[in-house]
Amino acid sequence: MSQPFLVTLSDKKANEAWGNEALLSFDQQQATIHIDYLQDVLAQVQSAARRLDTMSLAKVKLIGEQWNSELCWAFSKGFYNAKNGADIEFPELDDEAISALKTKKLISEWVRETINLGPAVVTPEVLCEKACLLLEQICADKVPLKYKLISGEQLLADGYVGIYEVGKGSVHMPCMLQLDYNPSGDPDAPVDFALVGKGITFDSGGYSLKPSQSMAAMKSDMGGAATVTGALALAAANGLQKRIKLYLCCAENMISGKALKLGDVINYKNGVSVEILNTDAEGRLVLADGLIAAQEDGAKKIIDAATLTGAAKMAVGRDYNCILSMDDEFTESALASAKEANEKLWRLPLEAFHLQQISSPFADIANIHSGGESMAGASTAAAFLAKFVKQPEQNWLHFDLSGCYQLAANGLWAVGGKGHGVETITELLLKEENLEN
Repeated sequence: MSQPFLVTLSDKKANEAWGNEALLSFDQQQATIHIDYLQDVLAQVQSAARRLDTMSLAKVKLIGEQWNSELCWAFSKGFYNAKNGADIEFPELDDEAISALKTKKLISEWVRETINLGPAVVTPEVLCEKACLLLEQICADKVPLKYKLISGEQLLADGYVGIYEVGKGSVHMPCMLQLDYNPSGDPDAPVDFALVGKGITFDSGGYSLKPSQSMAAMKSDMGGAATVTGALALAAANGLQKRIKLYLCCAENMISGKALKLGDVINYKNGVSVEILNTDAEGRLVLADGLIAAQEDGAKKIIDAATLTGAAKMAVGRDYNCILSMDDEFTESALASAKEANEKLWRLPLEAFHLQQISSPFADIANIHSGGESMAGASTAAAFLAKFVKQPEQNWLHFDLSGCYQLAANGLWAVGGKGHGVETITELLLKEENLEN
């Protein structure tokens, strides 16, 4: 086996031979990252790791006394690619820190790999199975998990019509995973949080067909489901003692003689009817079922996450995730959590008037905005979801995950799934627990 490539840190400038203000210098089988501590240190380390990853190194070993857990994690985020993963030997930190890093790396890479795998591998049921396996691995015997998979015609029988309608055009059955993480073991314990994730394992756009260029990355349209699964796993690994219910709303959005069509009306079990004006606005249709289920189970607070709108990407690019909510205090807590997790999160507007911009002459609401000028796509998508929350002004957050998938490599991230958002939601779950204790 070849020896690992060594990587160390230095607060001294690189020799001018490596270029003006060079971030990296090399000496045989070792690289030095030259840190400017007056700038964003974590970004510098992640950027250096990204450059090293492009060198096709089989394995790296971090050495030296300047490494700490935060710097190691920044390096881990950058030193990763979809083909080879990331083989990193961490430096000599204490056992607890090493264990925490390895667990976080395992979960993050599960999220990234699951997003990167193609739809022939990750079907709706496979996505649910993979989520269960990850959580069983993390929880082991510490917190027994209970879960139920509702698929195919059973979705209709249970009233989860949105997931069924979106997925009925595919040969792969649509399904909903309901997983119960209950550390107390008390079946009557309140559900402190519901995590609801959009799990569209492939999105053709349906009859509102996407062009090939836009469709090529649509294996990533289950990024919301992967993100909330990873967040629960990481929170559990950090000893979360709250009861959490996870709802993954999974389907393939395909074209066939059975597929959902424009002009169809879906009647949800909470009494809301929806006219379909665009079959490519399917994520909100499946999330609606997850929101209904969360409220049926009496969840105190609800967080949903989805790669929901192109409008969010147009607003903030792929560097930030977006948050939309009518609960200012809950939103501020989420924004603070993102800062603490060193992730980027930006608030987009959601106001009562946005709920009036999705009207339909044939149903209570339409699944896209009603037209006219300046219709905010991300805001009206969130407004659609708000119609399925009994009190949307309180205890509900919607994450539009613009930043969970990287369409092209940049200075910090490889192409593909990033895991960006997992730590924000984890931090939020842990923060809320600490506030109550």
